[in-house]
Amino acid sequence: MGRVGECLTETTSSLGAAESCSLSLLMAVQEHNDFVNVGKKETTIGKRQSLDPKKYLSLDGNSLTIADLVRLGKGLFNIKLTTEAEEKINEAREVIETIIKENRGTDQACARLNCTPGVIEIHIHILKSVCVCVCVCVYVGVGTPLSVERTRMLLALRINVLAKGYSGVSMETVQAMVKAFNASCLSWVPEKGTVGASGDLAHLTLGLMGEGRMWSPQRGWDHAKTVLECHGLTPLVLKPKEGIGLINGTQMMSSLAAEAVERAVGVARQADIIAALSLEALRGTTKAFHSDVHAVRPHPGQIEVALRLRSLLHSDVFPSQISDSHRTCDRVQDAYTLRCIPQVHGVANDTIAFVKSILTTELNSATDNPLVFAERGETISGGNFHGEYPAKALDYLAIGVHELASMSERRTERLVNPSLSELPAFLVQDGGLNSGFMIAHCTAAALVSESKALCHPSSVDSLSTSAATEDHVSMGGWAARKALRVVEHVEQVLAIELLAACQALEFLRPLKSTTPLEKVHELVRTVVRPWDHDRQMSPDIEAAHTLLREEKVWEAARPYMDQYRDRLGLKPLPLDE
Repeated sequence: MGRVGECLTETTSSLGAAESCSLSLLMAVQEHNDFVNVGKKETTIGKRQSLDPKKYLSLDGNSLTIADLVRLGKGLFNIKLTTEAEEKINEAREVIETIIKENRGTDQACARLNCTPGVIEIHIHILKSVCVCVCVCVYVGVGTPLSVERTRMLLALRINVLAKGYSGVSMETVQAMVKAFNASCLSWVPEKGTVGASGDLAHLTLGLMGEGRMWSPQRGWDHAKTVLECHGLTPLVLKPKEGIGLINGTQMMSSLAAEAVERAVGVARQADIIAALSLEALRGTTKAFHSDVHAVRPHPGQIEVALRLRSLLHSDVFPSQISDSHRTCDRVQDAYTLRCIPQVHGVANDTIAFVKSILTTELNSATDNPLVFAERGETISGGNFHGEYPAKALDYLAIGVHELASMSERRTERLVNPSLSELPAFLVQDGGLNSGFMIAHCTAAALVSESKALCHPSSVDSLSTSAATEDHVSMGGWAARKALRVVEHVEQVLAIELLAACQALEFLRPLKSTTPLEKVHELVRTVVRPWDHDRQMSPDIEAAHTLLREEKVWEAARPYMDQYRDRLGLKPLPLDE
C-alpha cells in the first residue's frame, strides 16, 4: 500500500477534503464491517488453543526464524520484546514527536506524518473505507478469515517488524499488540482481497482498535471491543503516523509463506523415504544412487537426496532381503521416477532452501512506508512494502515442490499396474471383487492435475490500482495461498504413495526390507491395517497424511539414516537440519 506513504504528502487542506467527501460512505462501511454476521457461528478459524504463560520467545526484529514463527502460530510461546527493541521503538517514536512538535519544514511534512487536525478520524478512515478521495487507499478483504494459527503468525510477525524500530509506532501501541497476542485475541482477517502492495493488515489493526470482529478462546467470535474487554485489554487509540505504520508491510503473505516453507521442508525429506519404499517394493536397483554419479553433477540437493536413498536402501550397514532376492534379474535400468529421484527431489530441496533464505530475510525486514531513521532524525518514503520478493519466491516454491507429487503419482501408478510392478492388480487379492488402490491412484492424479494449474505463477500478473499510483503489484497474497494448497496436495499425494508402497511390501513377505524402511512400515501399520478387502479409504489417507504433517515418518527413519552417516564418517548436510 505504497500510495498511503506517498499521498500523505498532500496538504492538510487536501486531507480535510478527503475526510469530508468520504464521511457518509465511511459510516455505512463501519456499520457493515463491524456487525454483519457477527452472531453467526464460525468454525473456520480453527481450534480454540491457548498459550502457555510460562514460555516466552523474545522478538527483536532481526532474528525471527521461520520455525519459530510457525511455533508462535501453534500457540507454543507467548512473546515479549527485547530491551534493544524497546529502545529502538522509543527512539523512532521520538523522531515523530519532534517533527510534530516543531512543525518541521512545511505543511506537507506534517501531512506526510498524518499529524493533521482530526488525525484519529483520518486513521480510522484509512483502516475502514473502501475508497477515500485524494490520498487514501485502503484494504477491504473478503472471504473466510485466516485460521487461528495463521492469524497468530500474522500478528507476531507484525510485532517483530515493528520491533525493528523503523516504523515510528509508539511503545504503548506495540505493547498493546503484544498483550493481544499473549491473550490470543485475534482479529477477523479475510483471506482474499490483497494485490500484494500492503494494506491487508488493516483488518488486523481494526480488531485491535475495538472495531469489527475478534476471536479469543474464551469468547469465540464476538465484537472486538467485547473480546478485548473480556481479557482486560483496552482498544488501541492511534497516534500520529501509527495508522500508516500499522497497515504497511508484507506480513500477511510472509506469514502464510512461513507455514508453506516449513511444511515443504518436512514433506520433501519424507518424500525421499517414501520413494525408497516404492523402489524397494518395485524391486529397483540402487546403482543409480552411487556417490560417484552425483559427484560429477554436484548440486547440493541432488547429492543429499542420493545419500539419503543410500542410507535407506540395501547396503552393508542395512541389508535388504528383498534386494538380495532380485540381485540376478536381467533388468537394465529403472524408470525415471525411480532412477532420477535424486535429480528431481534434489532440485525441490534446493528450491526450498532458496525460498527459505529469501523468506528469512523478509521476516526480519522493515516494510513500512515511510520509514523512520532515528539516528539522523529523518523519515524517508520508499517501496519496501512491495511484495515481489515473497511473491516470486512463493511461486517458485509451488513449482518446485509440486514435482514431488508429480513423481509420487507416477510411482503409485507403477505400484498399482501389474504390467509394471509384477504385483497383484491395484495391490489387492481378488481383483474382480475388490478395486484396491485403483481409486486412490485416481485421487492422486486429480490432486496433481489441480496443482499443475495452481503452479501458474501469480506474480507475473499485475493490475494497476489506486488511480495508477500502485501501477505494479505482486499479487503475493494469492501466491501464498496457492503455494500452501500445492504443499498440502503434495502431502496428500505422498500419503497415498506411502500406503500403496506399504501395501506392496505385504505381497513380498516373508522377505524383509532394510531396518529403516521396516520401521516406517511398522509406523504406518500402527494407524492403517493392510488392505485385504475394499473399505472406505479416506480415513486411511488422512491417517497417513497426519503422519506426514507431524513428520513421524522422518522421525522413524532418521536415527538409522544418521547411523549410516556415522558409519561412513559423514556429517549431516544443512538440508538435513
